[in-house]
Amino acid sequence: MNVKHNDLSADGLDVNSLARRLKEWGRELGFDEICVTDIDLSGVEAGLQAWLEAGYHGQMDYMYKHGTKRFRPDELLPGTRRVITARMSYLSEGRDPQEVLSDGRLAYVSRYALGRDYHKVLRSRLQQLADRISAETAHVYRVFVDSAPVMEVALAEKSGLGWRGKHTLLLSRKAGSFFFLGEIYTDLPLPIDPGIPAHCGKCSSCIDFCPTGAIVAPYQVDARRCISYLTIEHKGAIPVEFRKPMGNRVYGCDDCQIKCPWNNFAQPSQLSDFVPRHGLDGAELVKLFQWTESEFKDRMAGSPIYRIGYEAWLRNLAVALGNAPASPEVLGALNSRRDDASSLVRDHVAWALDQHSS
Repeated sequence: MNVKHNDLSADGLDVNSLARRLKEWGRELGFDEICVTDIDLSGVEAGLQAWLEAGYHGQMDYMYKHGTKRFRPDELLPGTRRVITARMSYLSEGRDPQEVLSDGRLAYVSRYALGRDYHKVLRSRLQQLADRISAETAHVYRVFVDSAPVMEVALAEKSGLGWRGKHTLLLSRKAGSFFFLGEIYTDLPLPIDPGIPAHCGKCSSCIDFCPTGAIVAPYQVDARRCISYLTIEHKGAIPVEFRKPMGNRVYGCDDCQIKCPWNNFAQPSQLSDFVPRHGLDGAELVKLFQWTESEFKDRMAGSPIYRIGYEAWLRNLAVALGNAPASPEVLGALNSRRDDASSLVRDHVAWALDQHSS
């Protein structure tokens, strides 16, 4: 946290001019859009509480551990008056997602995780933006990138960055949904940007094409059925009923975004940080399954994939290999880990081998 004392009434700050300039600074730092909103989230509190009570959060206990701080930014950072929201595209050149998904020999990794860890990239640039503001006027602030009890989609929607789609992700008419969000909480009384209306209309593509039926209703996702949750957040065995629908998705899932018509307008990233590393935009499942733990740690250092750990990585790959076209290479890879030290990996390898023997 960074805290600086100020007296806004005494310094005669022109907040309108500052708001214009911080948006320009944001673009210079690689953000696609910067907006500002107030801290009133009373309209979304009941919806989140109902979602939690339905158990849709699965094992994500952190969703309720912080009490009302998630809905009340000034409890998380006392004195907060405004939230500066930021959007940054992450799509880079690489293999076509549909091409990878249709080839069962390849591993599909969610497009957001192909390059450097977005937490580090966005946090550094948001900090630079906050520093630019501090050079103009002292303020109390804190930078957030998916790292605290922050209602980032609700705040982004209120600020006018986009609207919440039926898959619950933020959508922009200018950029679809393949982007990251970040926030700066501040005590500056900056002018507020208006929200924009939703533009999903009667479209239900995201719901219709979800491989596991995780979007149980418009704007309602049951994380326990979501492949992104199952491959990243879920600890332990992946429920058998979801293993076949997982296909070759080994880290995350983009189907609801790929099928969304608004992503015809998705913007490519201008940053080299998000360029695919280690061929992860279409690597062969067998080769990834052969990585040792030290190779995994070395190659995934600085990647969001690192945090799931080697065991979960092998678990996910075993499921994908069970869904892959049978071949001597696939069977050989699976048999090489039949006696893996991890019971979790052994169980998923056994399931995968059963798929090829039936």
